[in-house]
Amino acid sequence: MSNSLPGDSAEQDQVDAPLRLMLLTHSYWPEHSPPQRRWGALTREFRSAGWHVDVVAPVAHYPNGRRDLPRRQAGFALSHQKGPHGETIRRVPYLRHIGTSSVARLVDQVFSAVLSVPVGLSGKKPHAVLATAPSLPTLAAGLVLSKLRRVPFIVEMRDAWPDLARDARIVQGSVKSVVEHVVEFVQRKADLVVTVTEGFADTLRARGVRNVITVSNGLDLGAMPFLDPPPLERDGFHALYLGNHGKSQRLDVLIRAAALLGEGFHLTLVGSGTSRPQLVKLARELDAPVTFYPSLHGPAVMDKYREADTCIVSLRDDWKSFETTVPSKTYEVLAIGRHVTAIVRGEAERIILDAKGGDVVTSNARAVAELWRELSKDRARLSAGKSGREWVENHAEYSKLARNYMGHIAELVGQGSSARSQERVA
Repeated sequence: MSNSLPGDSAEQDQVDAPLRLMLLTHSYWPEHSPPQRRWGALTREFRSAGWHVDVVAPVAHYPNGRRDLPRRQAGFALSHQKGPHGETIRRVPYLRHIGTSSVARLVDQVFSAVLSVPVGLSGKKPHAVLATAPSLPTLAAGLVLSKLRRVPFIVEMRDAWPDLARDARIVQGSVKSVVEHVVEFVQRKADLVVTVTEGFADTLRARGVRNVITVSNGLDLGAMPFLDPPPLERDGFHALYLGNHGKSQRLDVLIRAAALLGEGFHLTLVGSGTSRPQLVKLARELDAPVTFYPSLHGPAVMDKYREADTCIVSLRDDWKSFETTVPSKTYEVLAIGRHVTAIVRGEAERIILDAKGGDVVTSNARAVAELWRELSKDRARLSAGKSGREWVENHAEYSKLARNYMGHIAELVGQGSSARSQERVA
């Protein structure tokens, strides 16, 4: 895997030199979101290595489109604030929107991205600008800002864009063509493209995109407990899904599987997303043994994990882009030692099998129901052991991932030269 650390002493010197990185993201602390979790952990490691990190992000308003936090915590009316790891967060305004309208979210993201450029021009000049997807307007803002600052541009593709747009039919006709061209233009103009899976990195290289590396998603293993296995004797079988409730996950398959099984089986769905209202309606219509919870954080998440016999990782199997996509929850479930019901294929399927973390099943209600029926009869299969946690330690621990990331960025900005390697950023 490309997550191996840079090996020679020159690159080690590059990592040790203090750099200033400017990060553009559409979601950051104190929000709870996939980019926040990834970059909260990476920023902590960058700061521990002596790097300076300037984050340009909207006032906290994810996922409801409005500010639900206290003014100072959300960054409202502040030009900048200190983050939890000593990073500087430069806040930009946002457009309030309510509901799950993708158009409203896009308009909000465009608005914040445009204002990110002048905000990003304030303060000290960075050594590099990094913009992270999936907010496509943020990528464009990062490219513009890097040109104005005259520093290298790094684009991080956390999703398989533009492939995902084609599969999801997010946009149609000529508009679709424009989105695809913009994404591919930004990828080709970037000095470094970072993907979170090897498969998508190979896809971009095959398209002629230069300088592509992989730094996967991961977690802080020290903060993640290893749970005792579910009891061998138990009344009922409990399946748990934690995460986004959108079209990508096809959670209706899980609800239909639970309805087929009926008494003695229970499915818990935790999270939010555009498909949640339809899922609640479907569960009610089928009289399925399903309980819905809003998004949970911290100890409440661990409580749900402890209650579960198996944890579900799910992506629909009729979108080709998901062959090179790995849900970030995969690493978390492997680390805690829970059995995984993996409704995935491609790279995510290979990880589950390599880690010996659970069972891979097709995205079909009868197939999922049959697997859960088998597991309920042979509960010894629910003891996943430590192989999953060991896999995460070797391949997806954020301290190692961050060091790899820093090595590539330092190499990009030329910290190998004697003059630059001695430069300190105040």
